[in-house]
Amino acid sequence: MQSQNKNKIVLHACCGICSSYPVSYLKEAGYDVVVYFYNPNIYPETEYQKRLEAEKTLCENYGVELVEGEYDTESFYACAKGLENEPEKGKRCVECFKLRLNKTAEFCISQGISTFTTSIVISPHKNYELLSSLGRKIAQKHGLEYLDVNFRKKDGFLKTNQISRGLGLYRQNYCGCEFSMR
Repeated sequence: MQSQNKNKIVLHACCGICSSYPVSYLKEAGYDVVVYFYNPNIYPETEYQKRLEAEKTLCENYGVELVEGEYDTESFYACAKGLENEPEKGKRCVECFKLRLNKTAEFCISQGISTFTTSIVISPHKNYELLSSLGRKIAQKHGLEYLDVNFRKKDGFLKTNQISRGLGLYRQNYCGCEFSMR
């Protein structure tokens, strides 16, 4: 990837672990990274706070701006309505991804930033192709650019775990919503 001359980019962050390597990668690529933590799906609120604190630690370490989106759980439950019994990686997850990526696009517009991406794609438990397709469609709908980077490549998942362990970041054991706790 070519250096972007310190162009701003918004990285939607799902958690400190998943965003560790993407923050590093984007900074090395020359981006001025703004991390947007918007995750109304995380349950319970104590879990949300643990993940937010890990994200704060990461952002402080890398000297990047962190913006916390609203913890509006009603939005998540509205998008998940009728999909509560869907399996993990099913339709409920797709709607959750759409919610969070649309809100990230809206944040970009409010900040005058034209490009975004998400740390969710680094997880081997998530469908990279699906997330990238959603990101591109949402970006196009809002007149933005979605930076389609497979952060898993070149040992990205290993690197993100090494960085997060080195920083002592909180490690969760489920995706985030109460339905994924099953």
